[in-house]
Amino acid sequence: MSISRRSLLFGLPLFVAGCSVTNIRSDALNYAAIRSEAFPIDALPLNKINPDLRRREVDFDGDYPAGTIIVNTPERRLYYVLGDGRAMRYGIGVGREGLTLRGNAVIGRKAKWPSWTPTQNMIRREKRYAKYAAGVPGGLRNPLGARALYLYRGGRDTMFRIHGTNQPTTIGGAVSSGCIRMTNHDVIDLYDRVSTGARVVVIQA
Repeated sequence: MSISRRSLLFGLPLFVAGCSVTNIRSDALNYAAIRSEAFPIDALPLNKINPDLRRREVDFDGDYPAGTIIVNTPERRLYYVLGDGRAMRYGIGVGREGLTLRGNAVIGRKAKWPSWTPTQNMIRREKRYAKYAAGVPGGLRNPLGARALYLYRGGRDTMFRIHGTNQPTTIGGAVSSGCIRMTNHDVIDLYDRVSTGARVVVIQA
């Protein structure tokens, strides 16, 4: 990104070229500290999130009803369809090659500050997970972060989740064991919008 002008907004350097003042102001608010949570969340420095992966309301021409979640794996983006040609766009991290979610699902349940237990497959693939076999309680150190949306298919838990993360710099990468990860700030926003039973459409390359 070329730099045409630098100023200061919300204590952050502002690079105007290719990035509007309105978007920077919105980003600063979207990723500000959240003190009202059971486990207060610090502000997320904007330099840790690619501008193209920050939360935005965008034009959307997909033929899906409002309330649908679209997971675009190659784009590393998730869209929550608002209707009338608009959607909320979020940056995501996805599973490593061979571990990504395939096919569609529904939101079977939702949880705030969920506990986490690695699956037996995860433990077999990576022995380091064995020490967490008894589970990890919800909190800032939990890999599921502030919220989890549990993906079901045919009434059964797929063991895949859309969830927060305590590693926000992994957003945009293919690093997880298959789940779809978001910043804690973004997953809280999505959680408040989505309903149990909502359809989740997964787009692969």
